[in-house]
Amino acid sequence: MVQLARSELERTTSPSVTEEELAKRVGGNNAFALDFYHAIRGAEGNLFYSPYSISAALAMAYAGARGETEQQMAETLRYSLSQERLHPTFNALSLALTEGEQEQEEAETEKGYPFTLDVANAIWGQEEYPFLQEYLDVLAKDYDAGIHVLDFVQAPEQARQTINTWVSEKTNGKIKDLIPQGIIDEMTRLILTNAIYFRASWQHPFDEEQTQEGPFHLLDGEEISVPMMRQTTRFGYTEGEGYQAIELPYVGDRASMVIVVPEGGQFSAFEESLQAQDIEDIVEGMEIKNVALTMPKFSFDARFQLAQTLAEMGMPQAFSPGEANFSGIDGSRKLFIQEVLHKAFVSVDETGTEAAAATAVVVGITSAPLKPVELTLDRPFVFFIRDVETGTILFIGRVVNPVS
Repeated sequence: MVQLARSELERTTSPSVTEEELAKRVGGNNAFALDFYHAIRGAEGNLFYSPYSISAALAMAYAGARGETEQQMAETLRYSLSQERLHPTFNALSLALTEGEQEQEEAETEKGYPFTLDVANAIWGQEEYPFLQEYLDVLAKDYDAGIHVLDFVQAPEQARQTINTWVSEKTNGKIKDLIPQGIIDEMTRLILTNAIYFRASWQHPFDEEQTQEGPFHLLDGEEISVPMMRQTTRFGYTEGEGYQAIELPYVGDRASMVIVVPEGGQFSAFEESLQAQDIEDIVEGMEIKNVALTMPKFSFDARFQLAQTLAEMGMPQAFSPGEANFSGIDGSRKLFIQEVLHKAFVSVDETGTEAAAATAVVVGITSAPLKPVELTLDRPFVFFIRDVETGTILFIGRVVNPVS
């Protein structure tokens, strides 16, 4: 049994947050989602991650940031509210997301499964380390989390396994071994984790008997054969200069997947120019039309170590021993972020979508027409899973090869 160091305060279940503040948090999250996409899009192959999970995990570290470290993190992570207002707003957003899940947990399709959206936070701290009471209070009130006491110094492997087991349990077994061997060492003092698990059936499921092999064109022009799902149904649809887009609702209309497919040969240019406002405009421009949709089944996972990426995005001081200022955590200038780990999984088939992601922040000490519109996703595309009510982008990715 892992000991828990927790504030006596309970989670604030009705945070006093204005609609404007919540909108700023959603807008900041979505802006960071695209900032991060551009920071990593140069990597080869498919991409998938949860900007919400990364932002929420780092927010728990940000609660202890001060001075220039705080300023750099705020600018990079798009935290536009003050510390006093930001954390209650994260709490309000988390409650809004999970309350929507509770309302629809019984909703099912004939072949589907209940709508599930689970979000969890946990903090893991070195035993006998002097964490400030004020910091414990923020974690309890706004992140529903205490500090699970582990011994990183004498038992790093046991601590790693404990954290990885928690992550696996919170993501229905889809995210395993988030923290690889060698990350935790005798200098580690704090690890902040966020896990998100999503599973939902399509409101309009595909008929498995209609799935057939079809061509998919890779970025280099090569054509491969992949399982293609097919259906003709009324969907939200729009098109613009150089792209087509479709919105596929999940059962209950609580969430949706928006897919944007650029014209052949234009993927790189489209991807390079894509911004959060473009996504908002695409969603707002959707009109219900009869669409003959052909799209691939796909399933893949992705793993990232983000310290260098986030430093290059504008928050280097947080990762700099001797310069980082997380004095709001322990009252000293000893702490800095050693690494930020992220792992994500997505699977899309005829029934629906299953997706999961987890983030660990490792902190150590110094030392309708007559004819249907045709949309065939036979070339690379960008997609994101969004919470319809709040507009929060929960996951974002690209598919350049459905079978890689």
